[in-house]
Amino acid sequence: MTVNNIKTVGFIGLGQMGWPMASRLAAAGFALVIQDADPVRMNDFCKQVNGLIKVAESDSAWAEVDALITMLPNSKIVEKVLLDSGVARQLRPGTLLIDMSSSEPICTRSLATTLRESGLAFIDAPVSGGVKGAVAGTLAVMVGGEIEDLERARDLLDCIGKNIFHVGQAGAGHAAKALNNYVSAATLLITVEALHAAEEFGIDPLMMTDVLNASSGRSNTTENKVKQFMLSGTYGSGFSLKLMAKDVRIAMNLIEAQRQLAPLGRSSLTVWEQGASVADAGTDHTEMYALLSGKDKIK
Repeated sequence: MTVNNIKTVGFIGLGQMGWPMASRLAAAGFALVIQDADPVRMNDFCKQVNGLIKVAESDSAWAEVDALITMLPNSKIVEKVLLDSGVARQLRPGTLLIDMSSSEPICTRSLATTLRESGLAFIDAPVSGGVKGAVAGTLAVMVGGEIEDLERARDLLDCIGKNIFHVGQAGAGHAAKALNNYVSAATLLITVEALHAAEEFGIDPLMMTDVLNASSGRSNTTENKVKQFMLSGTYGSGFSLKLMAKDVRIAMNLIEAQRQLAPLGRSSLTVWEQGASVADAGTDHTEMYALLSGKDKIK
């Protein structure tokens, strides 16, 4: 099976990121077989997105796909869908599975082995760039797996992302994604602490943000999150606080499995998990700005 004969794509998981990613594939001319835990969301997708789209009403629908993408909350759900629920057993030999979820790297390696022993191909290809990047098709895609399987998926991934990196063997994509979010999460905390300290000292946080963006403290947080979502009070980046805490936990598990020391990472994880404990499912991760303020401070 080659890139050119991937015409029908299965897509499981139409969440905040999955919806725009799948819609870009439909717009590019791929036929889609979709599934989501929310039947209303599936129906809405079919009504609102132009293209040849079919809802997977039975497991037999997966025999039609040339490639299957999963965009799900975690490894356990990916394994439940593919293995426990029997989706993988319905796929034709040689079908390419692409897990774009934020999964556990070590679990991903085990899953890849299981699927390959069943005659299926597999890559992990998590993304970074948020909902805005998913809508625009400018996501960064970190791929783990065999290079020939990445090339089979190239046309699909080009619809979704701007920068596609082959970072290593199976599981490496999920490792790179978790470590990226680990760096992003720690940077956000440091930035928020600096902004609150500046304000207490009499420096307008808007001005402090301008200083950071013109200086060595510049980061993705200062450029793309502070004014847009924190100081505006909208907290609408599209990535939840609970998911950020989960990704930091995945990264710390990976770091500790490699017997690496990460004292700053451990402190960062503590703060994110405390934040997640008082947040609801819809709380955006940029709301950490409010949670770390003097008025509503995490203890």
